[in-house]
This record gives sequence, C-alpha cells and structure tokens, in this order.
Amino acid sequence: MSETFPDAPPTEPERALPPRLVLYDGVCGLCDRTVQWLLDRDPEGNLRFATLQGETGRAVLARHPELPAGLDSVLFVERRDGVERVSYRSRALFQIARHLQGALPRFLSIFRFVPAFLTDLGYRLVARVRYRIWGKLDACRVPSPGERARFLD
Repeated sequence: MSETFPDAPPTEPERALPPRLVLYDGVCGLCDRTVQWLLDRDPEGNLRFATLQGETGRAVLARHPELPAGLDSVLFVERRDGVERVSYRSRALFQIARHLQGALPRFLSIFRFVPAFLTDLGYRLVARVRYRIWGKLDACRVPSPGERARFLD
C-alpha cells in the first residue's frame, strides 16, 4: 500500500499546508528536473513544492511514522476535508499527474490501475540509480522570483 490516512485531527502546522504539496529530494538531479517539468505543466499553480530536507518535509515525515523508512525521492501530500493524505513511490506520481495539463500526464494515469507492487518496482529501480544517472546537486536549487511563491521551506 502506498497511501496513508491519519486518524487524528489536523494540528496548526498541518492546517498551514497547501491543498496539494509535492515533497522531493532537493539534492537529486532527477527530482530537480521533475520539479521543473511539473512547473511547466501546472500553469495554474495547483501544486506547491518543498524539499524533504526542509522544515516542511521533515514535519510531514514526522507526522506520518507509518511511512516506510528511507523514503527520499517524491511524496505527494493532499489535504481534503481536513484529512492529510500522503502518497509515495509510483502512487505519488499518479496523484500528481491528475493535477497537470498535457498528454503525458493523461497517459500516466493509465498506469494507476496497475497493481502498486509492479509500478513501485519500476519506481524503486529508477530511484536506486537516479544519482548515478542524473547526478547529485550540491544544494537545493533556488527558485526564480516567479516560482518562489510555489515553494515552501
């Protein structure tokens, strides 16, 4: 299973989160390129972003001890009706794609019907080699002034 649902009512920091938040590894070259790709396909600004290494990312992970240890690539946090829902691995990508424009996001939505253990296998394979192929950044990228409002600490 790659989604979690907390039973407790939201705390003040949780209430401050935007409705749709993408958490990503701020030093991963693939993750950085993915965020750039997402920004281009989300002109309405439906998605907000934060690094897993930042305050927001660490707080979300701390609130969800049921998440597998060592998640370090992409998570999607969605708040609906006061409930914080966290998707990870391939399911995070499918949830993110629902909020994007273009043909590729619609194509990706087909794979959400494939069992998670299969799509997560592919996700884990890419995650395992991402630093070797796309590199590791020295620091998190600084967003442009136009993008800054879409990024949290």
